[in-house]
Amino acid sequence: MRVVLAEDSVLLREGLVWMLGSGGMEVAAAVADAEGLLRAVDEHVPDLVVTDVRMPPSHTDEGLRAALVLRRRHPGLPIVVLSQYVEERYATQLLSTETSGIGYLLKDRVADVAEFMDALRRVAGGGTALDPEVVAQLLIRRHSDPLDLLTPREHEVLALIAEGRSNSGIAEALTVSEGAVGKHINNIFTKLGLSGADDKDHRRVLAVLRFLKV
Repeated sequence: MRVVLAEDSVLLREGLVWMLGSGGMEVAAAVADAEGLLRAVDEHVPDLVVTDVRMPPSHTDEGLRAALVLRRRHPGLPIVVLSQYVEERYATQLLSTETSGIGYLLKDRVADVAEFMDALRRVAGGGTALDPEVVAQLLIRRHSDPLDLLTPREHEVLALIAEGRSNSGIAEALTVSEGAVGKHINNIFTKLGLSGADDKDHRRVLAVLRFLKV
């Protein structure tokens, strides 16, 4: 089984390389950032990807965003996400896609090497491996605030809508095309349950009210 690994901590990355190798897996590439992960997967087309959530440069969600890109580029690619914390919003994004071949494990709770390796093999075989703490928190949040379903970019767009900016103003502020802004806004409407509202202006007002928790 060929694996591409992404982890910015040198010690943890080297430890994982050793662990995977000892478990009979071939580490095709071990990288330190999301861009390296994307390149390595495109080059090696591995059987499994293991990635951290927070990586350079901002140490926020680069690893998870890369995982979402990879699932679009390589449908069905098995991916295991390792995180220091339960990132509900990011986990929801990942699990809202096809859930076969997906794992979300907390680093601090990966104490049993054999159990960890079994989880990797299960995901590589098309199964799912979710840390119990992740499951518990997602169940708690499942019927709570739909704003948690928005991506970081969608939050930025919604905040700019709340400032009263037009689509062209948002596009200029974020240095993206108006078409991209329109797609983000439609996604926001869908995730907030506003896709059936009467008109776009009315939906923008309702979206802002939810953003402001009114």
